[in-house]
Amino acid sequence: MPTADGGLATSLPEGAEPGAENAENPARPARQTAVPAVDDPIQPSGQPLVPQLGLGGSSEHPGALLRRRPGHEEYHGLVQDRIADLDALEAAGGAPLAPDSRTLVALDVDGTILDMDGCVSERVMASIARLRAYGVPVVISTGRGVQAAMPVARHVGLTSGWMICANGALTVRLEPDAPGGYEVVDQRTFDPGPAIAALLEAIPDGIAAVEVPGGGFKVSRPFPDGELIEGQEVVSMEELCSRPVTRVVLRAPGMGVEEFSALVAESGLHSVTYAIGWTAWLDVAPQGVTKASALEALTARLGLEPARALAVGDGSNDVEMIEWAGVGAVMGSAPQWVRDRGNLLTAPVWSDGCAAVLDALVERARQIS
Repeated sequence: MPTADGGLATSLPEGAEPGAENAENPARPARQTAVPAVDDPIQPSGQPLVPQLGLGGSSEHPGALLRRRPGHEEYHGLVQDRIADLDALEAAGGAPLAPDSRTLVALDVDGTILDMDGCVSERVMASIARLRAYGVPVVISTGRGVQAAMPVARHVGLTSGWMICANGALTVRLEPDAPGGYEVVDQRTFDPGPAIAALLEAIPDGIAAVEVPGGGFKVSRPFPDGELIEGQEVVSMEELCSRPVTRVVLRAPGMGVEEFSALVAESGLHSVTYAIGWTAWLDVAPQGVTKASALEALTARLGLEPARALAVGDGSNDVEMIEWAGVGAVMGSAPQWVRDRGNLLTAPVWSDGCAAVLDALVERARQIS
């Protein structure tokens, strides 16, 4: 269960400024960083949009205004650090990971490959393309619904392969010739009524929503402007609870995440799986359904082994996936309790931490050969 701080970013060492911390070793002085390049924005989903930050930003995230992309030398150092981490994990008994068709790479979206401005950096784009060239199955694994995840997949060049959506409730095969470019191959649903009733009793001013695969959201009242890229239809409470769904969302605009998390914890939710983000946003999934459960089924389908999987994430909904994979890499912008669940810590999203892990997988193999 998420802790009271949900998906809030971790506190910084005393005297440190947001965005300047060294995620690999807080005691080590942070390197100087370069001015960020201009990246292509992608519309966010599942977190509030703040106009002054562009697409996907949030001033509630420490470092969101002060981040900088690392320069070439600094980034080279990050990759070398990640190579050393992979070497150490293998030396400790971990499965050898190589950039080939036997290694599955699962990537979270928001806060991992997509930064707080809704941008994917050139390094992240290049690192994903490099893995694909080596035949590595790269799987987007996100809390987003299919409609919100597909633009990201296309943007990073993933038009074939697999994608996990709605925190594991949907497994999608990417098919360029299929309607919308995808085919749903597995769908897990549940009765939303008990969860919605319990949540709205605990947080009467909350906005309840259910996701309709391929059809956007049905909502109890409109979400704040810009928070959903999918369509939203205001319906009665009776209709909201009328049929099984893949996901329930509760949003409490203006409420602090600590208060929100405490009220959710006291709501008596049961027989479901849930995750709280770093704002007052709650995702509820069918019981036992997580990104990890969907990836477990996918690896079995593909004849792969979890021990040879690499997963990268930053949020409470990534914990099971991070623990499931042979190598679970946590972004440096993640809350401390999430950091503690992984076996590799990389730099924050605004410092290309995900790209450094992916590039390390390739460069390590090249150095060995």
